[in-house]
Amino acid sequence: MGIVAEVFNLTTGIISAIGYPGIFGLMLLEGMLLPIPSEVVMAFGGYLIYTGQLTGFLYVPAFLILLLVGTFGNLSGAMIAYYIGYYGGEPLIVRYGKYVFLDEASVKHVQRWFQKYGPESVFGTRLVPIFRTFISIPAGIGKMNIRLFASLTFLGSLIWDSVLIYFGISLGRNWQKIILFFDQYQYVAIGAIIVLVGLFFINKLAKKRTGNSVQ
Repeated sequence: MGIVAEVFNLTTGIISAIGYPGIFGLMLLEGMLLPIPSEVVMAFGGYLIYTGQLTGFLYVPAFLILLLVGTFGNLSGAMIAYYIGYYGGEPLIVRYGKYVFLDEASVKHVQRWFQKYGPESVFGTRLVPIFRTFISIPAGIGKMNIRLFASLTFLGSLIWDSVLIYFGISLGRNWQKIILFFDQYQYVAIGAIIVLVGLFFINKLAKKRTGNSVQ
């Protein structure tokens, strides 16, 4: 809990001190696989809109500014992670991944997921805590089309950030409840992924048996 509390305090402190630039920087770091919780960054940003500490500019509402700043920050970090995978490949991850709490087994697990589901996995995992940042490196290693990667990453992050900001504003001073909610959502999402993978293999096996019986 000590480390979690320190990360929480550091994150909210940076945002309180410098506002939108802090949000962009933190979301960029999260996109690069550093342990920065987007749930805290964007929900706290929504709370600051609620209190009036984050405001709009000219005719652009604060919600839209926060959404774009957070999403482009996350996209920027994801692009860096993508190119790390593209040019560095697995050897670089094996050697230096431990410094960002990333081990070889985790990368290989997500890489297998990417190889099976390709572009769909880039979009889908952006909506799942933990997995949402890991997919960038396997996409880079797999030499995924960069425009498609950027588009799916932006769209998935846009949806994720919109939900977080909405809850941050709606919950107001109780915005921290969203962290507990997404902790539970995380396990539900992982469970759903496991079920979908299981159904995929069951369906594949059934088709194989049908093909053999026809022969």
